[in-house]
Amino acid sequence: MINSLNDRIMLNNGTAIPGLGLGVFQIPDADTAQVVANGIKNGYRLIDTAQIYGNEAGTGAGIKAGLTATGLKRADLFVTSKVWNDHLSYDETIAAFESSLKKLGLDYLDLYLIHWPGDNAFQDAWRALETLYKQGKIKAIGVSNFQIHHLQALAEFAEITPVINQIETHPQLSQLEMREYAAKHDIKVQAWSPLMQGKILDNAVLAKIAQKYNKSVAQIVLRWDVQQNILLVVKSVRAERMLSNAQIFDFELAPEDMDQINALNENLRVGPNPDEFDF
Repeated sequence: MINSLNDRIMLNNGTAIPGLGLGVFQIPDADTAQVVANGIKNGYRLIDTAQIYGNEAGTGAGIKAGLTATGLKRADLFVTSKVWNDHLSYDETIAAFESSLKKLGLDYLDLYLIHWPGDNAFQDAWRALETLYKQGKIKAIGVSNFQIHHLQALAEFAEITPVINQIETHPQLSQLEMREYAAKHDIKVQAWSPLMQGKILDNAVLAKIAQKYNKSVAQIVLRWDVQQNILLVVKSVRAERMLSNAQIFDFELAPEDMDQINALNENLRVGPNPDEFDF
């Protein structure tokens, strides 16, 4: 369990990833540089983007500005991007990676993910990721939005086990079965949309728990993740919200409160179902 914003978790290939990171989903490219630079200045060391977000150039500019402002080195940051569904042949995946790297202005990525499993058409893309990993252009490779059966299919041909499955996870979609499978196979779960795109913030049960700890509902939810060793990517465009989201290390949720939050699960998604979503 992480105990600070700078704490890292060891992945199955020996790479260490910050437990709490900044995501830039749906942030316009023109605004992303400032958001990312602010995130780095406010202590975030994991920056998560994707080819389909259309803001890799802004992300790269923000990384450069953040490093300049803080005096940090590239190695102090952990940068993730993802290949989109229409670039899943071997050659297309290689080309998509090179394009992302160029837009980001980086020499390597810390983590590269297959964004969605699509119609189980990810074998060639995974082979491409393995090639890039072996070439040292990526420090770790993983997947996003994979169901258990997708991971099982991947395991049949993969030479390298994914380090992460980044999936929609929040109190109303707790993903317990997936988390148990991932733990058994030494794959970390990283949550996207941990606050359910804001929809969880009005929950009465969480509001009561938040009042008990004198915390916000968002802080309660993020703490719930941390206490279960779920890695986090949280989007915020405002510096004050970035700081608030990181103020979750000065308290601990009691077992009875964890149980109350666990009981909120309804297997309810705010994003697409991976078994139905292609692109």
